[in-house]
Amino acid sequence: MAEKEVTGGARHFLQMMIQSPVGWLDGTGEYPGIVISSRVRLARNLKGIPFSHRASREQLEEVQLQLRNAQGENKFLKNAIFLDTSELTDIDKQFMVERNLVSPDFLEKKGARGLLVGEKEIVSIMINEEDHVRLQGLHSGFQPKDVWRIIDRIDDELSGSLEYAFSDEFGYLTACPTNTGTGLRASILIHLPALVLTQEIDKVLRGITQVGLAVRGFYGEGTAVLGNLFQISNQTTLGQSEEDIINSLERVTKQIIEFEQNARKTLLKDAQPQIEDKIWRAYGIVKNARVLTSQEFMNLSSAIRLGVAMGMIPDVTVQTINQLMIETQPSHLQKRAGKKMEPAERDIYRADFVRKILSG
Repeated sequence: MAEKEVTGGARHFLQMMIQSPVGWLDGTGEYPGIVISSRVRLARNLKGIPFSHRASREQLEEVQLQLRNAQGENKFLKNAIFLDTSELTDIDKQFMVERNLVSPDFLEKKGARGLLVGEKEIVSIMINEEDHVRLQGLHSGFQPKDVWRIIDRIDDELSGSLEYAFSDEFGYLTACPTNTGTGLRASILIHLPALVLTQEIDKVLRGITQVGLAVRGFYGEGTAVLGNLFQISNQTTLGQSEEDIINSLERVTKQIIEFEQNARKTLLKDAQPQIEDKIWRAYGIVKNARVLTSQEFMNLSSAIRLGVAMGMIPDVTVQTINQLMIETQPSHLQKRAGKKMEPAERDIYRADFVRKILSG
C-alpha cells in the first residue's frame, strides 16, 4: 500500500524537525555524561467526557477542540505546532515515537487524536491518548525540578481554560488507576555502562524497585534496554504530592549516579587497558563501518559515550552522541533520505551517515 499524502503544513514541520537538533539532547544540565534527559508527564481528563477508550468520535473531537482553544490562551503553548495523527504516514508516526514525543500505543488508536509540539520539542501534549491530555516536558541532563516547574506552570494555565476531572478524595481521575492522584510520572534516562561491566547493575536495579521506583527500557514501559540506557521513574501517583515524587526520584537518581561514578573509577583502576581498548574499538568500528544495524550502533555508542564522558575521546561531544542516538533510528534515516528503505539499505545508509557526522 502506498504511503498516504501528508498536508503541506505538517510536511514542512516534519522536514524542519529532521533538520533541527532536539533541544532535550543538547548535552546540558547536571551530569550530562551519565544522565541523558529528565522527563515529567502529567495525565489529565476533562470533566463530563468519558475517558478516551470509551468516548465517541464526537466526544474526542470536543476534547481536541477544547485543547486547541486552550492552547491559544496559553503563553507557553500558543506557538506550538498541532499535528493531526490521521494525516501522518507510518514513517512519520514511528518518527514521532523515536523522537520520544508519543507512545507507540497512541499511534495505534483511531478517532480524533493529535499532538502539540512546542519549541525545540521540550514541551508536547498528546491529545486523546489513554487520557484526554498527556502533557510532557523534556530537558537535557539531570533537571527534574526544572522540568516540573515548567510543566506545573503550563498545567496551571490550562486549568484556567479547561475543567479537569477531579475528586477531593482521589485527586485527578485517570483512565488507569495507577495514574490517579497527581497524574504525574517523572523519569530519568540514565547511562550505566560501568555498573553493567562491573556486574553490579542487578543489585542496583533491585534497590531501585525496593524503594518504589520502576526501571524500564529506552522507550519506556514494555521496551528493551538498549545501549546500557535505563529509564527510572516513579510508580506511585496516589498519596504523594508532586514535590514528594520529584524529590524521591531526584534523591535515588543521585545515589545511582554516585554508584556509576565509583564503578567508572574502579574500571580505570583495575582494568584501564581493557576499558580503553573497548572504547577505541567501538569508536574505530563506527568511524569506518560500511554496514551498521540500529542495535549494533546503540551498543557501540554506549562504549563511545563512556569514552567521551571519561575524556578519552576529546573530538566528540556528548551532544553529538545524543543526537546520533535518535538520528540513526530507522524512521529518522528514511525521513532524512526522503524515501522508504528496506532494513539492509538502512544499515548501509546509517553507517555512511555516522561516518560523515564523526568525521565532520
